[in-house]
Amino acid sequence: MGWRRLHRRLQGTRLWQMLLLGLMMFGLVVSTASCSSLDQLRLENFRVEAADVPTLVSPVVGEPKTFNYFLSQESSSSDVLGFLYQGLIRVDQTTSEIVPALAESWTISPDGQTITFVLKEDLKWSDGEPLTADDVVFTYNDLLLNEAITTDTRDILRIGAEGKLPTVRKTGDRLIQFQIPEPFAPFLRVTGIAIMPKHILEETVTNLDGDGQPLFMSTWGTDTDPRDVVGCGPYTLQAFVPGERIIFERNPYYWDQGPNGEQLPQIQEMIWPVVISQDAQFVRFRSGDADLMTVTPDNFSLMKQDEAQGNYTVYNGGPTTTRLFVTFNLNQGSMNGVPVVDPIKSNWFTKTEFRQAVAYAIDRETMLNNIFKGLGEMQNSQIAPQSPYYAESGLPVYDYDIEAAKELLLSAGFTYQGNRLVDEDGNLVRFTLQTNVGNKIRESAGAQIKQNLSMIGITVDFQPMDFNKLITNIGDTLQWDAIVLGFGAGVEPNSSANLWLTNGGLHFFNQAAQGEMNLTGRVVYPWEQQISDLYVQAAQELDETKRKALYFETQKLVQENLPFIHLVGQYSMSAVRNKVENVKYTALGGTLWNIGELKLTEN
Repeated sequence: MGWRRLHRRLQGTRLWQMLLLGLMMFGLVVSTASCSSLDQLRLENFRVEAADVPTLVSPVVGEPKTFNYFLSQESSSSDVLGFLYQGLIRVDQTTSEIVPALAESWTISPDGQTITFVLKEDLKWSDGEPLTADDVVFTYNDLLLNEAITTDTRDILRIGAEGKLPTVRKTGDRLIQFQIPEPFAPFLRVTGIAIMPKHILEETVTNLDGDGQPLFMSTWGTDTDPRDVVGCGPYTLQAFVPGERIIFERNPYYWDQGPNGEQLPQIQEMIWPVVISQDAQFVRFRSGDADLMTVTPDNFSLMKQDEAQGNYTVYNGGPTTTRLFVTFNLNQGSMNGVPVVDPIKSNWFTKTEFRQAVAYAIDRETMLNNIFKGLGEMQNSQIAPQSPYYAESGLPVYDYDIEAAKELLLSAGFTYQGNRLVDEDGNLVRFTLQTNVGNKIRESAGAQIKQNLSMIGITVDFQPMDFNKLITNIGDTLQWDAIVLGFGAGVEPNSSANLWLTNGGLHFFNQAAQGEMNLTGRVVYPWEQQISDLYVQAAQELDETKRKALYFETQKLVQENLPFIHLVGQYSMSAVRNKVENVKYTALGGTLWNIGELKLTEN
């Protein structure tokens, strides 16, 4: 998403749970040119090899595009990277409480502007080197706060209307002090950002490539030997074969231990075969070649009725945190002198009445019943229902109403030629709607939207496409009309602030210039600026009642002006083999959020 790391950031999660697609892989054989003979043996016969150590097999849709945490732009990377790195704190996904990770404790000054962390003793990197306060200071000062390093993660550290950044310094062997320029309610959660190894990466910051860019910007790409990637999370990478699979091994120096001092995580190895779709996940799970799978509305009934026979459990975490939406490209700017949106179409998209009419014309009740099989809920907010800031009522809602849609279009200057809608200049209203190919829910939703909008005279060219191409259009060229997509909203709304701040790196529906992008003529709408300002104010507000009121206003403005037309969210569901013990499944964290507590037994 110009579009930088939309899922990971918005999850706090870092956040957005973007559903991504990868390359096709049905076989289990890897060419000898792809890996060493040891890797080859393990990759071709991973079920045999898995008999020697506790191994969890979990097919995934999509694969990482980088192993560099701060350069990751999609959630398939962040899902992987979340197991390789940790921050000072983490979040208990059953209670949403902040709990220690690399830090054993912290104190906050009475004015809320000084936070001091105490690191755990004897921390180590996955290569055995000590992890110290110097690594924390390096991560923040040399990477995150260094303008020469292009990373959208910096944006979530910005504080107040001026976007000021914190200062970070070492105050003792295990002490790190953060000084923030003004009260910032969500700051403690921000310190879940991954800590990076200074002893490995320091020279990549100070040394430049031929273009004058820090070598860090090209460090730890997926062409790197995975075993050279050093982290501090529960796992390390043992192997990565593009389009095939990812293999994790337990980090022998991971800091966490069980109640009896046992090494965690107890699951020594994870193998993630890369598949092209959720259908492929389903096939693997049903054939016994997987321990986990995402359950979709299409396969829920079958999966549920076969629980006992298949020796697995279907978990239903309730409403997903992922927000499914339709959005139009509202950017009136030009890239290198060429409008990013056809001015004729832009004239339609930027009319609030047009977007409201589209919202009324989408039959979400049918979508819920037919596509989601009733296993979901209507979505009317950009904030997840698990958040204490979620507005349960009082927001504009666009229930299916064709007549209301047509009245809005006529009031905005559109007319009809027979059954076809035309604008005030006689142009037929026709645009392209895109989504990522292979996601059945989004493809089905897009197909229904095409049909629904034909009822109000709009022609939609529905175009499922390769995810990487879609992301390039959204985040780099900015040349797209409309999309069906989703993002994961966390408990803390500010974790999604980069999506709503007018100059945020994820503000893709009206993207500001990023990096060296030659974008001119962009217009910020009054309601858009108001939403941005409210997100800033809400982060500054320490009174919870007042914070809730501010976030209510953001939800109201989003629903009134519809930069996103919210659709339907399915329930968060997964099937897990019963041999996986201590599962604490939640919509926020899924199955593996408490990986340290999971263990495998013969079942």
